[in-house]
Amino acid sequence: METSIVGVGVSISDRFRTVVEEKIARIATLAPRAQRLEIKVTHRAYRNGRVPDETVELTLLGKGPVVRAEAIDADKFTAFDLAIDKLAEQLRRAKEKRIDGRNHPRGAHFEKGSGSLEGIDVQPASVDVLRAVATGSVPVQVDAEEDVYSPVVIRTKNFDAEWMTVEEAVDRMELVGHDFFLFVDARSDHPSVVYRRKGWDYGVISLTTQAPPVEEELAS
Repeated sequence: METSIVGVGVSISDRFRTVVEEKIARIATLAPRAQRLEIKVTHRAYRNGRVPDETVELTLLGKGPVVRAEAIDADKFTAFDLAIDKLAEQLRRAKEKRIDGRNHPRGAHFEKGSGSLEGIDVQPASVDVLRAVATGSVPVQVDAEEDVYSPVVIRTKNFDAEWMTVEEAVDRMELVGHDFFLFVDARSDHPSVVYRRKGWDYGVISLTTQAPPVEEELAS
């Protein structure tokens, strides 16, 4: 498996590269189809006296979905250990889930002949609800006549739409280590998001298709 190590604000020593090569062997065992592991180490210094820290981001690429993990610590070696542990755990859980799904079908599934989804809480939602789940923030309403300060910072990311089943979306969410995953439901063509609930339970929020608002409604 090819490895790429990039340092941002920090140099990458030969010792760090040696440690990386020694510890990624188990990743190759858990993900034999992986072709490349990208490692990004970012040094952050703070002006308020806070101790500088190192962020290690791991991105696993290959024949299959992208898997990501990251960790932060004052020491980059410790941050790398934490990140590689997270990556290994995500791969292990995904592998166990696939094996369990083949041997003991349970959890989210479609009832044969009925088309109904069992094991996942499915409910329609408005655009505002889906946006709040996806950004992790509640939209702030601002009066045009009053300048209101809000500490909420909303970061925007755009991705190409991917059609997949709910089960596939749950697997992808687990692999990237997020609490939610946006996708287009292949069964309904509705924009949807799966999210993690308590324990191993998952939920799905979907947008129902509707006509866009007319110009008069947008202006009001």
